[in-house]
Amino acid sequence: MLYGGKKIYFVAAVCIITLTSMVTLSYLRLQRLSHLPKIIQEGSRCRGKITNTTITPLKDNRTFIISPYFDDRESKVTRVIGIVHHEDVKQLYCWFCCQPAGKMYVSKAKIDVHSDRFGFPYGAADIVCLEPENCDPTHVSIHWSPHGNTDQLPRFEIKNRKAETFSVDFTVCISAMFGNYNNVLQFIQSMEMYKILGVQKVVIYKNNCSHLMEKVLKFYEEEGTVEIIPWPINSYLRVSSKWHFMQDGTHIGYYGQITALNDCIYRNMQRSKFVVLNDADEIILPLKHPDWKTMMSSLQEQNPGTGIFLFENHIFPETISTHVFNISSWNTVPGVNILQHVHREPDRKDVINPRKMIIDPRKVIQTSVHSVLRAYGNSVNVPMDVALIYHCRVPLQGNLPRESLIRDTTLWRYNSSLIMNVNKVLYQTIL
Repeated sequence: MLYGGKKIYFVAAVCIITLTSMVTLSYLRLQRLSHLPKIIQEGSRCRGKITNTTITPLKDNRTFIISPYFDDRESKVTRVIGIVHHEDVKQLYCWFCCQPAGKMYVSKAKIDVHSDRFGFPYGAADIVCLEPENCDPTHVSIHWSPHGNTDQLPRFEIKNRKAETFSVDFTVCISAMFGNYNNVLQFIQSMEMYKILGVQKVVIYKNNCSHLMEKVLKFYEEEGTVEIIPWPINSYLRVSSKWHFMQDGTHIGYYGQITALNDCIYRNMQRSKFVVLNDADEIILPLKHPDWKTMMSSLQEQNPGTGIFLFENHIFPETISTHVFNISSWNTVPGVNILQHVHREPDRKDVINPRKMIIDPRKVIQTSVHSVLRAYGNSVNVPMDVALIYHCRVPLQGNLPRESLIRDTTLWRYNSSLIMNVNKVLYQTIL
């Protein structure tokens, strides 16, 4: 009798599992079908005003479009980098116009708000839509409804549609230059260090800066090193200069830094072999190699299949200086002279140093500031004896005496080239 009872329970369990699997598969199939593009108009022309602004609010004022990108790494989709209210935005649609046939397709979007929102009501989001199979749309509109008048919707160019060969090896992404930024000397020194280490392009998401800094940025733009992306996020949202929510009525953290970083990755996905995610006061300093190219070749050889390389941050306090490299002509330039700051703080007990990254952009789906959230490749923490981040800023351990700091003159290996290059820029811009 007991055996028969066990048999009945077993059969019942199998039936339940089978039924559950069938229901789940049917649900997933219906979900996919609901996201497939559907023709809603034929014989129409693509209408709506093409917009080229960096941040475009939709009429709901809860959704802000940065830029759409073609992404065929898993399936043929348009991935729109945006900012959304994590609770209020429940449904969005992509409107594709396919020419010359003049067919209008609508796809229901999957709205993927990034997990690193840090408590703020607004966060970076991927708005992902399946594209029509028999069409390679060049533009897309985003709307809260699958119905309406397309004439009134802004249209966005879908970037990365055409495959390109790499035009550069390294691109540095600097997100959110804000606060009337005026650390001119350190910025020029960082730029020249990047170039010495092998960088060909620096992308800056600029909110605002000083008049003097504008002159420097214009110089680097004309030189072809810098690309400026206007970033007027405070025209649309109440921004915080903090990374975490302070219950102070702000909408998004650190001037939308995470959104800018994700946009920068996709913007450079097809034109740069590597993308470097760090701030303007940070320099990844190789200890075993002369530049980034030889360092990354070695790291890739040692770590096959890795797409994300994380480097440990170390603070070099701007309050502790040396008299070496006190260059008189630099004293009138606002900002920090990094060559005079070669003492770093020791590691704090039970505190993990944050990291910044050099990534293969084609292997990253979503990133945060100190790590990637979703990727195809592996991640590796680069040992400190290979490279570290030189981060010259206000101290985190301001009460430490000078003798408790670690003297580290790695930066001085580049002093001759750095001084010569910085002087050239200063004489052409400020002095």
